[in-house]
Amino acid sequence: MNKIVNKVAMAMLAAAVSTTAAHAEVNLTYHTAGTGTTVALTATALVEYAADRNIANIQLKDGQTGTNYTKDLAEGKIDLASGPFILPFLLSKGAGPYAKVGKEKGAELASNIQLLYPYTLSVFTMYAYNAKGVSGWDDLKGRKVLNGPPRGAATSNSRALAQVFGGVKHEQDYESVTVNWNQASAAIVDGTADVGLIPVQFPGPRETRNIAAGKMTMWSMPKGTYATTPAQKLLNKPGSTAYEAPMADVRSALGDGWTVISEDDTFRGMAVVGGDFVNKSMDEEIAYQLTKAHIENIDNIKAIAPFMSTLNFGVVDAKVAGLCGPNPVKFHPGAARAWEEAGYSIADCAK
Repeated sequence: MNKIVNKVAMAMLAAAVSTTAAHAEVNLTYHTAGTGTTVALTATALVEYAADRNIANIQLKDGQTGTNYTKDLAEGKIDLASGPFILPFLLSKGAGPYAKVGKEKGAELASNIQLLYPYTLSVFTMYAYNAKGVSGWDDLKGRKVLNGPPRGAATSNSRALAQVFGGVKHEQDYESVTVNWNQASAAIVDGTADVGLIPVQFPGPRETRNIAAGKMTMWSMPKGTYATTPAQKLLNKPGSTAYEAPMADVRSALGDGWTVISEDDTFRGMAVVGGDFVNKSMDEEIAYQLTKAHIENIDNIKAIAPFMSTLNFGVVDAKVAGLCGPNPVKFHPGAARAWEEAGYSIADCAK
């Protein structure tokens, strides 16, 4: 009897070793954006967790262009990618940077992109040096407002927010400042812009550089306007969601030197939402194990950088995460299984 038990145990051990080895021998390619960004930090963490657990060897390339690698993922040229939901959405419509792809082919490609886990990439809000004397959203008229880069969705969003929450139109009521992202911090420091109305983190690298040059104030979106139908329509358009966080969390994350203003205990902004994606052809068990590794390390991910704790890691609520509706990206079956086994509820429209 003991011999039989020992043989069964040895067989089970051999099977377990074989499975682990098989996973460890899986090689995956992963593209993400610039070093230090939310997506890059999350990607780096996944690479580490996958290696520690012998799930797969992931070759990560950061500093890549999201519009390019999103299409590469859809075409099966890479295995994983991280970025905003707006890119798969635009691909599905054959719009914006994917206009040459066409609507029919774009929709086909976008259907190949599936989700492991969502999170908030950054949050649109408004901030300025105290020395500028800006009193709030109602004080943008006649100002020089940094709206973002010369072209792109970020600048369009910024100008729309200025109009809805500040009641001003660019080049009519204020001077619109546009610079490349790598010049954005300098534009605020050197006075090229009086006010930044751009995506932030609490605090990200840009905000950290800015605060080193003087005390600053950041404003939550006005509560009354925030609740209106036009504002909610803008905040919840494809690729974004209305963002709310406890003021105490935002103040704590930003630290000394920052004054954060809201009418109550809630900070309101517009979140840029996205996540880590895979091609739908990924083996279900690999997708499951990668997602499980993420879920079991959420607290560690939040601790990677101060701003990571405010970016909704571990939140899969469709409204907060920007899932369903016009967003074409659904959870990979393996990922959905991992979330549900961990006790989370995944909306049917996100499966």
